[in-house]
Amino acid sequence: MLDLSHAAKRAKELREKLNRHNYLYYVLDQPEISDQEYDELLRELVNIEQMYPELITPDSPTQKIGAPVREDIPTVRHMLKMLSLSNAFSDQEIIDFYDRMMRDLGLKVDPEVVCELKIDGSAISLRYENGVFVTGSTRGDGVIGEDVTPNIRVIRSIPLVLFNSKHSIVEVRGEVYLPIRSFKELNRQREDEGLPLFANPRNAAAGSLRQLDPMVTAKRNLNFFAYGVGFIEPVDLTLQWEVLTFLRTSGFRVNPNIELARSREEAISFCQKWQHKRDDLDYEVDGVVIKINSLAHQITLGETTRNPRWAIAYKFPGEERMTKLLDITVNVGRTGVLTPVAKLEPVFISGSTVSNATLHNEDEMRKKDVRIGDIVLVHKAGEVIPEIIKVIKEKRNGSEKIYQMPKVCPVCGEKVVRLEGEAATRCTNAACPAQQFERLIHFGIREAMDIEGLGPSVVMKLLEKHMVDNVADLYYLKNEDFLELEGFKEKSSDNLYNAISESKNRGLARLLYGLGIRQVGEHMAEVLVSHYSDIDSLMRASKEELMAIKEVGPVVADSIYDFFRKNENLKLIKRLRNAGVRMSGEGAVSGEGKFSGKTFVLTGKLSSFTRAEAEQLIKGLGGMVSEIVSRSTDYVLVGDDPGSKYEKALNLGIRLLSEDEFKMLIGG
Repeated sequence: MLDLSHAAKRAKELREKLNRHNYLYYVLDQPEISDQEYDELLRELVNIEQMYPELITPDSPTQKIGAPVREDIPTVRHMLKMLSLSNAFSDQEIIDFYDRMMRDLGLKVDPEVVCELKIDGSAISLRYENGVFVTGSTRGDGVIGEDVTPNIRVIRSIPLVLFNSKHSIVEVRGEVYLPIRSFKELNRQREDEGLPLFANPRNAAAGSLRQLDPMVTAKRNLNFFAYGVGFIEPVDLTLQWEVLTFLRTSGFRVNPNIELARSREEAISFCQKWQHKRDDLDYEVDGVVIKINSLAHQITLGETTRNPRWAIAYKFPGEERMTKLLDITVNVGRTGVLTPVAKLEPVFISGSTVSNATLHNEDEMRKKDVRIGDIVLVHKAGEVIPEIIKVIKEKRNGSEKIYQMPKVCPVCGEKVVRLEGEAATRCTNAACPAQQFERLIHFGIREAMDIEGLGPSVVMKLLEKHMVDNVADLYYLKNEDFLELEGFKEKSSDNLYNAISESKNRGLARLLYGLGIRQVGEHMAEVLVSHYSDIDSLMRASKEELMAIKEVGPVVADSIYDFFRKNENLKLIKRLRNAGVRMSGEGAVSGEGKFSGKTFVLTGKLSSFTRAEAEQLIKGLGGMVSEIVSRSTDYVLVGDDPGSKYEKALNLGIRLLSEDEFKMLIGG
């Protein structure tokens, strides 16, 4: 039996050996020892750690499996946002991307870009502190992701400790995926067990990451490719190519199929090559990501609300399949638009079964001469809604029927109209149940008011019981009202009531998006709030004032102006206001406010207000809130039991604020 001193020395040796062999086997695919030899080393380490539990370290290979089961999934705030990519579907769109970059950067020749395969998996962020893995999270909404740390630990191609790390903090971004052979085997097992099959490897990977039992995740044979970094300290990288080299030398798998393109022609050639070669791979790829190589240029180009301006995803064309069009029905949306929908004989396309396809509008349907009973060619690319490309007219037998758009709404029976210059046919009844249903669903989605539990089935029950007519009615429901709904008990009633109450403080941007104003999406809502700090100032704005905003054109201005001139909308806003729904934003771009240009960091437990309330106060006064203490931090608000941020602020000489000092600063 080893004493503690010798056991500690041997455990260290075993950890180093096993981590090295993990890297050789799972990252380089160059094993130096047999599985049996590996297992013997692992068993020896397990025995030592069982004998001396104090020797267990976070980077131990034994910690890859056996994390405790969690009852729910907590969240993690990303240190830097995880943005999604804008898409290109043609060579011309890649050319347009180059032209925009060159114009914004003032370049005369094409900049260098890095071309990387777009892995069709689940994006994750991995945080390492002083080289040791700390947390792993999903993309989530780009700001906050699901904490899946225990499940990340069981993915053997993700290192628990980095090689030669010299960074105090680094967020590594990458894609968890399921190899095609593993996907097929997993579905075969599920079929044998009578379980539902996964539609595609991407869904299987995402579902595996969210397992409550990491042991289940461990059996799924997930793999990982790293492709970038989020926050990194110290910053010592200047090129995307250097980022990939850094990731590889730190112990990560980096996809080998990358290329440095020095012109748009080379980038397009890379995309075309892999469009034809993707079937040679044992993992799904749905395109190529093109990133400008210079990180300085990336910073200059910046980002929109959702997408970086320095990268684009060229999406490979989706598969096309022939099937029969069985029927045409009409969906009524939240703005009253009637959309014809093709009901298809089910067909498997791009990893999932398709039974519906959009026909967009009456003009599009007539242009393609789509008829009930036709054999049609259906296309689906990535996440794009399936659509009918063309009719195979040679297969017609004379039994096909031309579909006529209805003259009245199929839901409420009111007259439908088609305004001059518009392709859409609309239901004119604002109280149409279909519109009410869609508006309520939209209001509660995560990107809008984020009312957890307000799904389609609940909304339908509320409408059937005549408990709500519009979104404002939600805030006048009592806790006990939900007990009248089928399937609701005390806990579920409390949860939904609390979710609705909490949504009152989402802020003006999300409220504007949730109201469903035509032409006002997520990004436009944020643009408006950056110029109007409350809803009253926006409601008073003239069309000319609105059009003076850089991204607002005449169509958008007309839509916003008209929305706030309709009686029913003014009544709705009044009821929302009376219910306590917040109608102010985060401050205008003018930078007004006593905290304008100031950056705050919060640490410890606050007693006078919640962390969210403190952040809202800071932002409302023009300040910014960061998760990281750095030399650019102006204030650190310190609560009880502060953490390492407090120590770092002391070392950097940053001003510390107690809660009382913070309150004086706000009111002073």
